[in-house]
Amino acid sequence: MLAGSYLLAVWTPQGQALENAALRGADQVSGQDFVSANVELHAITMVSLAALTLLVATIALVRRRVDLAVAGAGLIVLSQAITQLLKRFILPRPELVDAAGHAHNSFPSGHTTIALTVIFALILVVPYRMRGIMMFFAAPWALSIGAYTITAQWHRFSDTLGAMAVALLCACLSSWWLARRGRVVRYRGRTFRGRVILAVLIMGLTALTLAMGGLLWGAGFSRGIDFSAPDEVWDYNAYLGASVLSLGFAGLSILSFWGLWHRRDVAPAARSAGADTDSR
Repeated sequence: MLAGSYLLAVWTPQGQALENAALRGADQVSGQDFVSANVELHAITMVSLAALTLLVATIALVRRRVDLAVAGAGLIVLSQAITQLLKRFILPRPELVDAAGHAHNSFPSGHTTIALTVIFALILVVPYRMRGIMMFFAAPWALSIGAYTITAQWHRFSDTLGAMAVALLCACLSSWWLARRGRVVRYRGRTFRGRVILAVLIMGLTALTLAMGGLLWGAGFSRGIDFSAPDEVWDYNAYLGASVLSLGFAGLSILSFWGLWHRRDVAPAARSAGADTDSR
């Protein structure tokens, strides 16, 4: 996903033209939507990121699991380091089309990386019985940040997609590390119906937004629209497509990692590390 989004969107004239059109289309959003997006994004600072990382580590330490704190906090820190390294030093953005003020390199999105890694880290550290409540409050925020970056013209759709790939990679590495240490156990308690309903709602939203984005972008390509030429209607369609696709892929990413930890938890500190593990 990381390589594909980068190569298709950054290294092809068609990809650059489409995403630049989406940024032009964002000029048409209402003032209230633009302000709301900026408010949400400006709330993500180094201070708030440090506070969220501390929260993740604290939850793990309350469970008396230092290794879980390392996995959760390390997931956030590592993913942000990779994102910034890729964006600033490794992945260039060639000028293949007239960017009209949108030539800056922004792949991958640091804000999207933060949103997803925070919720992935919370999935790791929050006890299974409380995970559904956490998802109810955290998932809407994590789902929306990528779309907000497009509305505020901070990032392109491919930037959010690349960030999701980095976040998933680091989350899977943390999960693998915990499993290798024999810390992952099967949860044998009851099924939480509210959690099932929440998952189904996110699935429905994900399917709907992916379909809408595909139709919006597909209509332009099927008609042979030249997205490098400014056009209010097609620019706005490109923006809407980018926004809902970002929302849809965020939902897909969250569902994938949440599903990976379905009925899985980290063993309490008092239990034997080798008892009832799921690292087999």
